[in-house]
Amino acid sequence: MKQKTVDFPVTLAGRWQSPNDNISSLSDVLKDWLLDEGSLTARLKGHCNHFTVTVIGEQQQLCSAAEACQFIKVGEPVLVREVILYCDNVPQVFARSLLPLASLKGKADVLANLGEQPLGQVLFNNPSLKRLQLELATFSNASRVAILATELEVKHSGDESSKNALIISIKELWGRRSVFMLDNKPLMVAEVFLPNALAYQ
Repeated sequence: MKQKTVDFPVTLAGRWQSPNDNISSLSDVLKDWLLDEGSLTARLKGHCNHFTVTVIGEQQQLCSAAEACQFIKVGEPVLVREVILYCDNVPQVFARSLLPLASLKGKADVLANLGEQPLGQVLFNNPSLKRLQLELATFSNASRVAILATELEVKHSGDESSKNALIISIKELWGRRSVFMLDNKPLMVAEVFLPNALAYQ
């Protein structure tokens, strides 16, 4: 049987909702990572010796109904960026950002040319940054982001059998997303903690 593979864009089609009783059964460690309002980039850097960002892809597209919100409308032109955040070569987080083209003007145009610089490092260094409502979602082992995680595991270990083992071990992956206002211009960032993330330990 041919193994599934995931190409850019991975997307994050999930049932996003505000944190409520659905997180009451989670470990304190996972809840702390999910609800942390600080910079995820800075926190990850504090837990490893070598932090890196790998860009999966970037492209302009129109905002879908699944990702539209009060501040980013359906059909609005956005720059989509997907990356993997690594700590000591272990994939920790899949991140997907939506940057409305209208928000990438003036000083914010630096966001359109980040390369492998982490977005969070730029955002949290700007005193105007405001995080709006946080939403959470889960992703099954059949989701595109989970399949991506298994591909990363094989790449890391060089062992194809580790892929099936990881698929079985994934019950669900947790993610969070927020709309940020940067100089009163909106952008959306979604982050999913991958199977070997510190958030699950």
